[in-house]
Amino acid sequence: MTVTLASLSRQTGLAVLDHLEHSVSIPVVDGLQAQGDLIVIPLSEVSVFVSVWSDATWTDVPAEGVEVLRGEAGGNPHTLVADPGTCRWTKQVSDLGGLAIGVFEASAPVYLLHPEHGASGCTPGRYVIRRQREYTADGWGSRLVAD
Repeated sequence: MTVTLASLSRQTGLAVLDHLEHSVSIPVVDGLQAQGDLIVIPLSEVSVFVSVWSDATWTDVPAEGVEVLRGEAGGNPHTLVADPGTCRWTKQVSDLGGLAIGVFEASAPVYLLHPEHGASGCTPGRYVIRRQREYTADGWGSRLVAD
């Protein structure tokens, strides 16, 4: 089944902006991907720095999705979307860099939807969702990317 931006929008009730092509098929990849102020990383790539608590509480991701972060500048949500029974999510993680929002594990493709950025898909697996950091122009530090 082909998943489009329009079908994800209908499934979640989250409207996407008109400048996006609603009939586009959402690509599903198994690697690193960024969306605005978030980055999705296979957990195995950062397991030295990020871990799930041993007693973590997991939440099943419902068909309408789970909001993982609301953008600071625009106020638009990043929403994790999956078919019922195929994905679970926890915020109970440790991250030495302090950037992790949570971890999801999926047995089927999962999508991250945003009204301005559209959507991206992840193959089955275990992923960490983290905030992105950018270096300041003066080179003296870094700050979180604001979406």
